[in-house]
Amino acid sequence: MNKSEIMQHIAEIGVIPVVRAESADIALRAIDAIRAGGISVLEITMTVPGAIRIIEEVAQKLGSKAVVGAGTVLDEVTARQCILAGAQFIVSPALNLDTISCCHRYGIVVIPGAMTPTEVVTASSAGADWVKVFPAGALGGPSYIKALKAPLPHIQLVPTGGVSLKTAADFILAGAIALGVGTDLVDTKALRDGEDRLITQRARQFVEVVKEARSELKGARAATSVGDGR
Repeated sequence: MNKSEIMQHIAEIGVIPVVRAESADIALRAIDAIRAGGISVLEITMTVPGAIRIIEEVAQKLGSKAVVGAGTVLDEVTARQCILAGAQFIVSPALNLDTISCCHRYGIVVIPGAMTPTEVVTASSAGADWVKVFPAGALGGPSYIKALKAPLPHIQLVPTGGVSLKTAADFILAGAIALGVGTDLVDTKALRDGEDRLITQRARQFVEVVKEARSELKGARAATSVGDGR
């Protein structure tokens, strides 16, 4: 897939699972469980032991069956290593302009992190494809995303941190293009207990919640258009 196809694929699913685990084995099991639940987007964070090797292994194994990205990428050097290993998108919790430039050179989707409106605009102006709003929950949750979207409707936001099955719909209704989901989906305790099916079940639930919220949003926009006489 090319860059635009990768972005479209992520946007269609609307969920970016943040795979953060204490071992490669747990991470790989999480990936299998997530895919079984219908999510073919995977963000493997640099906090996982041997993360770059895992990205390479998963990218080669799955090919076009999944979009594999790297998360918690803090600098240009790490971004390049991940890209050469097969990462199709790069995510960071913070804003690093050199990382954005590196992704541009390789034609890779880049989603840097931002917290304030100034950081969000700076990231977008530097060429970020989307902007990760982190930590979204601590900043006010869906209401903060809605507040950002009001003056910045052209910037696509990916709230991460505080996204759960209870809040997912509200984040989508607030205008999020996709959701970064960590422990509420990638439950490492469940994996350690051998309850991989719970991750699969939650993956299905997240997909359904996003789908329903988007349907509601589409209906609301259609109603507004009719009311405006358009």
